[in-house]
Amino acid sequence: MTGTQRFSGKTVIVTGSSMGIGEAIARRFHGEGANVVINSRKVEDCEKVAASLGGERVLVVAGDVSSSAFATEMVEKTVAALGGIDVLVNNAGIGRSGRLSAADDDFIDLIIDVNLKGILYLTREAFPHLLKSKGNIINISSVSGLGGDWGLGVYNASKGGVCNLTRAMALEFGSQGVRANAICPSMTESDMTKGVTDNEHALKMLANRMPLGRAAVPDEIAGPVLFLASDDAVFVNGVNLPVDGGVTASNGQPNFFGG
Repeated sequence: MTGTQRFSGKTVIVTGSSMGIGEAIARRFHGEGANVVINSRKVEDCEKVAASLGGERVLVVAGDVSSSAFATEMVEKTVAALGGIDVLVNNAGIGRSGRLSAADDDFIDLIIDVNLKGILYLTREAFPHLLKSKGNIINISSVSGLGGDWGLGVYNASKGGVCNLTRAMALEFGSQGVRANAICPSMTESDMTKGVTDNEHALKMLANRMPLGRAAVPDEIAGPVLFLASDDAVFVNGVNLPVDGGVTASNGQPNFFGG
């Protein structure tokens, strides 16, 4: 609980919210009074989060966001149970490294389907309800959507697509009263990044490229999400906001003068 109730009575869908950044976002919205839809592929993971929130003002809708049919199902279940949609947080994503020259069709399809097409499908289905509520959309992209990375070409393409899609949403939806913005985190501690954050050498190399000297924790990403969704950001539209400890300020170069 934060002590404020900015989202009391509002309904918020957070995809990929059974762990990591998505779970932190869902918890923060719930703590500020929102009805929250918890989503991931595994229903048991969603139910654990829902139970930890007390089971009140929580709806579990498990499934694969890369499926157009599931996007329709999620929106229908949300509206039937909670009456509408006020905020859509497109957080579900997949991170995979691999050289472009070695990327097979399945590898490409998996990343593009989840990271980009999933956002397109769910936004399309949720938009009529967001229009009614004059709600808003927060897409979770990445600093990898703002520039290239070695060995992450397909992921870069998907997250770069999210950034430009966010701009397109802002242009198309803004005149109708629906805002769209994106958060671009840098490395954040989660199950998805354990291969790096649990590796002392990799973590040291990472920290040397981050002006704050460390990876983020999920709640540090959730706070800016709630700001963008709130009335405090009512005139913020079409922004891809780096929440990265200064990585983009330094252009990812080594921190030679850090402590």
